[in-house]
Amino acid sequence: MSLNHGLPRNIILIGFMGCGKSTIGRSLQGKLGYPWIDTDEHIEQCVGMSVKEIFAKRGEQAFRELESNILLDMTERRIQHHIISTGGGIIGRQENRKMLGKLGFVVWLVASTQVIMERTARNRDRPLLQTDDPKTRIEALLQERRPLYEETAHISIETHGLDSNEVASGIIESARYFFNQADATQVLDRDESVS
Repeated sequence: MSLNHGLPRNIILIGFMGCGKSTIGRSLQGKLGYPWIDTDEHIEQCVGMSVKEIFAKRGEQAFRELESNILLDMTERRIQHHIISTGGGIIGRQENRKMLGKLGFVVWLVASTQVIMERTARNRDRPLLQTDDPKTRIEALLQERRPLYEETAHISIETHGLDSNEVASGIIESARYFFNQADATQVLDRDESVS
């Protein structure tokens, strides 16, 4: 029996809440025509509750388990040619970081504390920011997660001041280079690397 270990050609967006993963995910979908999966939205559809409700009724660990299950399902099904936007804390588990790398090209979208504050200020659906001092909470989470984003991502992009179409175009060019390099070293599936 021959096992296929090639790297699926998906583009995965990671980063803190408010860094633009959904907006840029939609731009990538428009440019490439790939199906777009938002892991938070997928969880909400599967469970029939919002992320906020899951946190309130089941707790954060239950939500993290759902995230891991979605990644495992996508990895086992070896989905191809998808854009995947992930929740900000998905990189907290080591097994998730490994699965993200197996799924394809991982892009870390970076935004400053101030930009995140501006983008999330009016959103009451962010359970981790329901605190008297959201700025301190954001800074603490960013400090905790930054090395995990760095470990997981193939590239990072600072999103502030850039149009989502510009960011998407840059990601596509970087992904093409990444997959071409993988082709050259025979990391990708044979049927994907034959033109």
